[in-house]
Parts: sequence; structure tokens; C-alpha cells
Amino acid sequence: MESRPLRYFVAVAEELNFARAAERLGISAPPLSRAIRRLETDLGVTLFERTTHSVALTRAGEVLLTEARFALDALEAAGRRARRAAGPDRKLVLAVKADGDAGLLEPVLEHYATDPAAVPVTVRLCGWLEQPRLLRRGEADAALIHEPFDRTGLDSETLVAEARVAVLGAAHPLAARDHVLLADLGLRPGDLHRFLEETRREGRDLAQVLTRVALGELVTLLPASVADRYPRPGVVYRPVPDAPPSLLAIAWPQQSRSTATAALVRAAAAVAAREGNDAVAAREGNDAVAAREGDDGAAQPVASTRARSWSLSGGPGRA
Repeated sequence: MESRPLRYFVAVAEELNFARAAERLGISAPPLSRAIRRLETDLGVTLFERTTHSVALTRAGEVLLTEARFALDALEAAGRRARRAAGPDRKLVLAVKADGDAGLLEPVLEHYATDPAAVPVTVRLCGWLEQPRLLRRGEADAALIHEPFDRTGLDSETLVAEARVAVLGAAHPLAARDHVLLADLGLRPGDLHRFLEETRREGRDLAQVLTRVALGELVTLLPASVADRYPRPGVVYRPVPDAPPSLLAIAWPQQSRSTATAALVRAAAAVAAREGNDAVAAREGNDAVAAREGDDGAAQPVASTRARSWSLSGGPGRA
């Protein structure tokens, strides 16, 4: 199947209007309509329900839209990766949300630099959950990202499971407590993802979120590492022992066979394990901290069997 009919289909599916889709594509409506008819004939399915007043996707059309977007992204990504590979300076692009690396970014890069397969790394800072799009479009080779995220076309390795803390204004009634439960925030475990998505829309970055919290306009939950790294006047952090952990992962395109990317994944897994073990040792050696935080205050490493297996295979494809 050629890419042009898929591009035409995606435009119509997103606009649900042939005239607007044609304008977007820079063609007239009649050839666009004929192209969609030919695509339906080739596939043997009806993709759109058409009336004189509306256009709607059929079930087959909904499935094709998901697959077509992925296919077109993959095609564009292949071109970008080919152009980058042909460039004079080979490098690896790592996408990271600012302040969303659980403190691992610098040690991971330091560890990675010691691997013979390492190449120079460019860190691309991005917004909330922007990393999957950058990976699928070939604009990044790997990403540090908090789960859950859209895994379409991606593989990943979970690195760290962190306790969550409630982020409260100093004047908030719950700020006087030594810990907070989800029920105190009007939440159940199944509500957490939706709640976090809503609060992320309240600020473009961590600084904005914390400012709104300090003003009493917002309450949210963040990984415990944020409390350690970003103390702020007017903001208090309280453990939430019944909240599901915050999971940080490293992700990469499924089709990647890059030895440099494989080396970065191995480095991330090794650093996560080392940092987690250091945190456990520190907690065991400090009774006061253990009494205050229990098992909620330290990030825990997650097993990384795939990362270890790639040391022999040379590339992070499917394990």
C-alpha cells in the first residue's frame, strides 16, 4: 500500500469533512473522494459512513486510522533517522521532561560515557508525555518517561518505582498531618491517572505547578524525589502510603537496532539498580529516617533482564 492514500484517508478521518480535508491537502475535493473510494475498494471495507450532512468513521475506519497514523509516523521517522545517520556528527538524542528524571539523568550519562558503544548525547527537554511522539517521529532515540504512556511502536524498560507524595500549600488543612491518604484527597487508586492528567494541564512545568500549589490553587501528587530536590517556601510534601508508585522508564522505538541506544538502556538500568541499592543501604543505616519514611521514602530499582540480555545482542529490539 502506498503512503499517499493513507495520508488522504487520515486527513478525511481527522477533519470528517471532504472539503476541509482537500483544502488541508492542497487538492480539490473530487479527486480526494475518488482516492478514498479506491482505497475502500482495495481493502474491501467501508471506511466512512457518508450522508449529505455528515461524514463518520466506521469501525474499520477507526482501526485503520490508528494503524495509518502509526505507519505514516514510522515512514517519516525512517527518513529522519536516515538523514541523521548520514550526517557528519553521529549522536544520540535522549528526550526528558525537565525535572522528570528522578535524579538519574546525570549519573546515567556519566555511566553511559564509559561504554565503548557510546556516542555523544543530546538531551532534548520536552513537555508532559511528549516523549512517545518524539520517539515515533524519529526525533529522539530514547526517552526517560513516567508510566503510563502511549506505548504504540515502542519498547521500554521500567527503571525505578518511587513513592508518591501529596503536594500541598502550607496553609492547606492536610499540611498539618504527617501523611495523607488518597481518600483524604477524594481519590481512589483507579482515579489517579485521570487526576494527574487534569493537574498537569494546570501548569506547563514544575515551577508553575508549585507556584499554584503555594497560592492554594492546586493540590497534586508527585514522585518523592521531587520533594528531596525541590524544597520550596509555601509548599509542603506529605507521603501518600496507599498511592500506587510512580514508575520511571526508559523507552525506545521497537524497530531500533542501534548499539548506542542499547548501551544507553544498559547504563540506565545499571544506574537505577545502583541508586536504588544506595537508597536502601542509607535507609537501613539511619534509624531516624527509617522511622520517619518507612518503605515509602526511597526509590526502588526494578529488574532489568532485557537490558542485560542486550549486552550480547548489541541492539534493543524485542527481547
